[in-house]
Amino acid sequence: MSSTPGAFAEAIVVAAGSSSRMVGTDKLQAQLGGRTLLRWAVESMAAGRSICGVIVVVEPSRVAALAESDWLHAVDGRVVPGGARRQDSVAAGVRAATAAVVLVHDGARPFVTPALVDAVADAAASFGAAIPVLPVVDSLKRLAGVDIEGSVDRTGLFRAQTPQGARRELLTAAVDAYADSDETFGDEAELLARHGVSVMTVSGEPANLKVTVPADLELAQAAALGRIQPRYGLGSDSHPFGPDDGLRLGGIEVAEAPRLQGHSDGDAAVHAVCDGLLAAACLGDLGRLFPAGDPTTRGIDSRHLLASVVERLAEAGWRPASLDLTIVAARPRLGGARLERMRDGLAGLLGVDVKRVSVKASSGNLSGPEGSGRVISATALVAVVAR
Repeated sequence: MSSTPGAFAEAIVVAAGSSSRMVGTDKLQAQLGGRTLLRWAVESMAAGRSICGVIVVVEPSRVAALAESDWLHAVDGRVVPGGARRQDSVAAGVRAATAAVVLVHDGARPFVTPALVDAVADAAASFGAAIPVLPVVDSLKRLAGVDIEGSVDRTGLFRAQTPQGARRELLTAAVDAYADSDETFGDEAELLARHGVSVMTVSGEPANLKVTVPADLELAQAAALGRIQPRYGLGSDSHPFGPDDGLRLGGIEVAEAPRLQGHSDGDAAVHAVCDGLLAAACLGDLGRLFPAGDPTTRGIDSRHLLASVVERLAEAGWRPASLDLTIVAARPRLGGARLERMRDGLAGLLGVDVKRVSVKASSGNLSGPEGSGRVISATALVAVVAR
């Protein structure tokens, strides 16, 4: 994983449990839309802009096999052996960490979004410790066997989720203080509070479910199928030629061709890609995000705009999956080599395999302003999938 500049937190994904309530199913290895549940959890945490590294804590016999996983290498993940209790596994992860902030996440929570990861990390950095919570909305009953004894007032009751974050030195001190204690803690917030650390709360996410029993796994599998179904967006843009040379198109420069007019560098192809992505994720359009009157974006390289759009998608829980870009222009003649450079560059900016990117040009038998060589137009069909 190439961590985002300014990333300051490490994710500790705790996955050393025995799946004792799963009736013989190893939930962490269960398949959700072609990926294991554990892989979903790790990759979801790694997607946060605040995350500079991932440490996965597993049962000792699984360390070697997991360490060889290609998908873990892709996020530069490390593996350490866990202990008998959750707090022992958390301690192992914390002691392996070096970042200013650590976020402890259940390996059985596959669908946390980058937005929640970053919200917890930011709050932990600012206040010392933070956890996501959700209000209890169901009526609560106290039972005697199968009989109802009475109701429980749910005022002030919240459900805690993960990731739970803290400044590393605070969680390290709490872990060390109770390393040899028989006292057990349900989560990091309880451990920190017991050690005298105040814990801030942020709003959790209803979709951030934890797989504990077989019925939870069925829900997660259904949710995963919905998340891997792509959403499509169509973007288009058109710019006239201007008086200056140095055409920017598809993220490359054609120095001998006239530059397109526009508030930015006029790259109609990249602008079309941006609008397609925003349309697929229902996030508006490029003009609303970067108004033409904004002096900070005057003459800006459109690749920076595309990088910002991809980041906004990530914050909303989406990532690019494929691109089909068509450029319509009588001039200049682009040729295969230039189109391949565009393809390679756009694939890198989108973070997708180059095999899932198509860039082509239509230059013959054109009518209108494109045919007369006054304008370059582009259309982009993009697909996005949930992170």
